[in-house]
Amino acid sequence: MPRRKRRSFTQAFKESVVARMASAESIRGLAAELNVDSRILYHWRDRFQTGGVEALRRVGRPARIDTAKIEASPSPIDITDPGEAQRRIGELERKIGQQQLDLDFFRAALRYVRERRLRKGVPGATASTR
Repeated sequence: MPRRKRRSFTQAFKESVVARMASAESIRGLAAELNVDSRILYHWRDRFQTGGVEALRRVGRPARIDTAKIEASPSPIDITDPGEAQRRIGELERKIGQQQLDLDFFRAALRYVRERRLRKGVPGATASTR
């Protein structure tokens, strides 16, 4: 018996089905009409009763957010105040400096690990010429 492809339903669809279940004559009839197994409908109803609408949310990794919208948003600081702008610039310069220190540290650590692997003769290391 071939396996059927797993279907995915939106939260809005699940909400509407749960609402229809309350007034439906037959849950099996509703399931047949929607071409969904009746056990799934009961599962949705039970989840709705215990956790509300949020319990009908899709499970799994959330959708990617559009980073272009985030980067395009204006800065929340007040640029009209020169003192505040200078303070913010100093804060950001310190942050950049700290990030550079972190980057230097990790580069040195990576270099150390690579050199150690080469000396140990681990798989992937260059062969000795002695």
